Amino acid sequence: MFKFKKETAVGLFVLVGLIAIAYMSIKLGNVQMFSDKYYPVRANFTDISGLKVNAPVQMFGVKIGFVETIALDQKDAVASVTMMIDKEVELTDDAIVSVKTNGLIGDKYLKIAPGGLGDPIGPGDTLLIRIAMIWKILSVSSLLEGLKSLTS
Repeated sequence: MFKFKKETAVGLFVLVGLIAIAYMSIKLGNVQMFSDKYYPVRANFTDISGLKVNAPVQMFGVKIGFVETIALDQKDAVASVTMMIDKEVELTDDAIVSVKTNGLIGDKYLKIAPGGLGDPIGPGDTLLIRIAMIWKILSVSSLLEGLKSLTS
């Protein structure tokens, strides 16, 4: 009968252990190696306080991706966020992205409110942040209504 030397058995045990550690690191660390399941989409924010890399991206409360990178764009004075979105999810250029807080601890995530009338976006496109514009429109309309009530 064939017998292994002790050194060979120890070597095989160490090799199997290293393979198991590498596999678990990739699975638990959510590393996307050789994966084409996602496509990149960018968004620019004026404030992303507390948002971190690998934070979830949600639509209707369902995770559809994650934050891949966060960078400072000094030229435009914004924080540029690259999200990886599941390829099965189609976004349009009128979708609204916002930073939200989850739970009592205050973990941050990105929430996408889908559009519907815009054109579909592709990999590498940038979603516009329209919340500031919406607030400006609302504040101007409330100001006009206030002036109207004063003149009546």
